[in-house]
Amino acid sequence: MSRVINVDSVGKQRTQLTKAIVLAVRELARQKDTGTEARDLAAFVSIALKTIAEGIDSSVAAWEKRGYWVKADKFRMEWAWANPLSEKMRTAVLSNDWATVAMLSAQVAQKFSKVQVSENHRLGKPWVGAFKLLNTK
Repeated sequence: MSRVINVDSVGKQRTQLTKAIVLAVRELARQKDTGTEARDLAAFVSIALKTIAEGIDSSVAAWEKRGYWVKADKFRMEWAWANPLSEKMRTAVLSNDWATVAMLSAQVAQKFSKVQVSENHRLGKPWVGAFKLLNTK
């Protein structure tokens, strides 16, 4: 019997989400008003950060199983900012606090400053309808 390889791993999802977040933050910075698209962009950043934060434990499970505790803890510490920032962004978007959204977007952009997204990406616009999804959670 051969090995089972999971092509939709949490790590791959995290990479795709980080690139999508970078695109969303760039697009959010270009917005002139706080309309529907701006709300969708900010809501998507919040949802994506929450999804990344939820996947961290499953990412380090293999390391902990093999006894790489330091590596697992270091990885957790590198991503510890994601969940609190997601909650702050969610609160700011739902209360229409755009000054806080701008400040948090700058923090997110700083965290992902090394992430490069090519001009010919195939990510599309994953933020469409994110505000409605954020309201239902």
